[in-house]
Amino acid sequence: MRTSTRAVALTGTTLALMAGLVACGNSNNSSSSSGSSSAPPANTKVGILLPDTASSPRWVSADPNELRKQCTDNKLTCYIDNANGGATTMQSQAQALINQGVGVLLVTNLDSGSGKAIESLAKQHNVVTIDYDRLTTGGSAAYYVSYDNVKVGEDQGKALTSCPQVTGKSAVGYVDIDGAPTDNNATLFAQGYNSVLSKQTGWTKLAEQTGNWDPATAQTVFTTMLGQHPSLGAVMVANDTMAQSVINVLKSQSLSGKVAVSGQDATAGGLDNVMEGTQCFTIYKPVAGEADVAIKLAGQILSGQKPTAPATIKDPTTGREVPSYLASPTVITKANVAQPVKDGYETAASVCPTPALQKLCTENGIHTP
Repeated sequence: MRTSTRAVALTGTTLALMAGLVACGNSNNSSSSSGSSSAPPANTKVGILLPDTASSPRWVSADPNELRKQCTDNKLTCYIDNANGGATTMQSQAQALINQGVGVLLVTNLDSGSGKAIESLAKQHNVVTIDYDRLTTGGSAAYYVSYDNVKVGEDQGKALTSCPQVTGKSAVGYVDIDGAPTDNNATLFAQGYNSVLSKQTGWTKLAEQTGNWDPATAQTVFTTMLGQHPSLGAVMVANDTMAQSVINVLKSQSLSGKVAVSGQDATAGGLDNVMEGTQCFTIYKPVAGEADVAIKLAGQILSGQKPTAPATIKDPTTGREVPSYLASPTVITKANVAQPVKDGYETAASVCPTPALQKLCTENGIHTP
């Protein structure tokens, strides 16, 4: 993809993060055409590497669309590539972008090993890298732009314990279906929700396994779990895509809506499930909280500035404190299910494609076309 579109209004969270981009100093690196921050940079090219099209719909539409908008607003030429799940493909895309002369490279790694290699290659060519959404452990990125992913997990844990299916119960058996072990975010999510659920009185973890961000894997894993623990009361599943597989299995056993199911990403399907009562909640992470900050940051770097990040995250592999911009997530339940649509994160058409869903949408404050 080689196009850009206009910017959108920033959320309050994004504005707070953007404020952290203001305090920065100028350097004399060759990407700056002059000492003035208002002068256009000599290099306006930014490369963006996205991971796949299967783990979450965000990589297909939400992130690319917002990134393009921000590139136009910041007068940058951005090249967006998706590796479609192939680490070798992403490596080739990175090399091509470096050859094309990008000055900054945003990387959403497929795994930290391949991400580290890409960042090392970029460094050899004086290209500054930014870890986008996922921290590349052991890598060399100059900055990390994401959500506070431990807090995402904590919010998931707290929300699961408040689901109507488990409210008031003195004992709840639950299972975890985690994200891919190659994704540091999945580790942080699990750290967050396990820290909450392990302290919940009467709650017992019956099983935990990775769903690998893959719907088919999640379905197989949960089918086995349910067979071994037919009386389980809750499923801590890491995202909406895998949650759909869990819900499909529950439906096949006439248990849909009777077991508390979590989610994340506020996908159209996830919002539908929340309205239908088959999924208790999802986690809303507006892409503006990442995309707007990352592109603004890239522009400042290309202008020769050295922004001071408002936080740091310790790389668990090297112990390096990585300068970081971390946004805060929002829990979406039936009470505020319309928010992602009102914000423009999802469209009413995608959330309400059938007459039955259109009726649910109207009942829940989502205005259909």
